Amino acid sequence: MARVLSAIQPSGTIHLGNYFGAIRPWVAAQRNNDAFYSIADLHALTLDIDPAALRANTLDTAIVLFAAGLDPELCTLFVQSHLHEHNELSWLLECVATYGELRRMVQFKDKSANQESVRVGLLTYPVLMAADILLYQTEQVPVGDDQRQHLELSRDLAVRFNGRYGTVFRVPEAIIPSVGARVMDLQYPNRKMSKSVGSPQGTINITDTADEIAKKVRRAVTDNEADVLYDPDTRPGLSNLLELLSVTTGRSPTDLAEDFSSYGELKAALTSSLIEALAPLQQRMQELRQDYGHVARLLNEGADKARAIASETLARARDAVGLLAQR
Repeated sequence: MARVLSAIQPSGTIHLGNYFGAIRPWVAAQRNNDAFYSIADLHALTLDIDPAALRANTLDTAIVLFAAGLDPELCTLFVQSHLHEHNELSWLLECVATYGELRRMVQFKDKSANQESVRVGLLTYPVLMAADILLYQTEQVPVGDDQRQHLELSRDLAVRFNGRYGTVFRVPEAIIPSVGARVMDLQYPNRKMSKSVGSPQGTINITDTADEIAKKVRRAVTDNEADVLYDPDTRPGLSNLLELLSVTTGRSPTDLAEDFSSYGELKAALTSSLIEALAPLQQRMQELRQDYGHVARLLNEGADKARAIASETLARARDAVGLLAQR
């Protein structure tokens, strides 16, 4: 089994795009891989986020992940900040990284554009991401196009560190993520459903009630045509609804289109299917919220499993650069 690592920021309510596009593939991947999953709360600090909200979001993200089917017996799920090794290795790697390559990161340029004051963490967080990956001698990292540059930096830093101090890190490989759903905004079907730029009526959260789901689906943008046809290029709104129904039924969007003669029928079927698909998840989340202590214990156990590997890697890196070991 390959060792893989993925992470999610606890930056707000999880929506269908997160759930169908990332979390469900994580659940599937844990069975065939040595899977490490991190709740990246340190990365969330690059945003303006209330401390109480960050704590609550971190715990709630863990609840969602466990409720969705991540099994502590099959994978290692932990909170990033619970392991000091991430911060320590990040500093060692910052002393190998260069200012120029961090400034060239596309996300840094995009997020810092037109800002008078830019947090240093926004510049250096790709190095912390590299530490997240390299600590666990990760073999494979599922990445989308928006994170590919950061993984390349991780690879470059591993090669540079190994070349300068001796081999310490495995150089990770990028892999195409397991196919997840492409969930678009219900009001703006040409862009992904998103926590940061999504529209409230176009985003279905996994905690939405049946009435809320029905209202959002009913108001979803379609087009002025009469027939139901799957054509993402020319009819993105309608096709998005068919893709969502495809995720919950396992049937292809093209086949599903043949079942409906009107948009109303399609929206009614999608509403019922989403409510049915989310009901077990919401029920399990409610159960876990009744025992926060149990969730905390699972996260502590995950941190202990992760630390067994992370501490060994950090010790090797510290020794390689010449830091004096405590005796």
